[in-house]
Amino acid sequence: MEVILLERVAKLGQMGEVVKVRDGFARNFLLKRGKALRATAENRAKYDGMKAELEANNIKAKGEASKVAEKINGKEIIIIRQAAESGQLFGSVSVRDIVDSLAADGITVSRPQVWLDSPIKVIGQKKVTIAVHPEVETSISVTVARSADEAERIKRGEDISTRQEDQDAAAEAIAAAGEFFDPEAQHEEEPAAAPAEKAEK
Repeated sequence: MEVILLERVAKLGQMGEVVKVRDGFARNFLLKRGKALRATAENRAKYDGMKAELEANNIKAKGEASKVAEKINGKEIIIIRQAAESGQLFGSVSVRDIVDSLAADGITVSRPQVWLDSPIKVIGQKKVTIAVHPEVETSISVTVARSADEAERIKRGEDISTRQEDQDAAAEAIAAAGEFFDPEAQHEEEPAAAPAEKAEK
């Protein structure tokens, strides 16, 4: 189906462009949300009449969106989740979780504005793009951790999974050294060795 875009649509085209899309995408998304019109002769004439108003509205909305983008840009949110020692989450962090976290911070965005390729399934930090307007994008930092303390360590750049492995390796090394080198056992042996030396003299 051919449609006339009434606003910029990412990866599709700019306002006023006539683009060919799948029928389902046109009906369920573009037409339903008022982002496009069917590319009929009647609608082309209608668009020409609306063009100046659409562009004026777009400039106004873009200006407001830029202010919102400045407020959001670089924002850091922390989402606490349970996870295995390997860092794999028991579940995942979705667009809904990010929208809810921003809402708790007094920032309202809709789910289609949050661009997350796939749910987050491991502990760590991820940059997520927020499209506050079709022509205004910004990004936030999402830190997923098991606790607030761990989130702070991740934000400082520590590799939590490696750190845990290092801790385990260090604990094993100390335990192994303890078996071979026991200071208490050595102190007990020293007095016993002294009489033997005197006997030799």
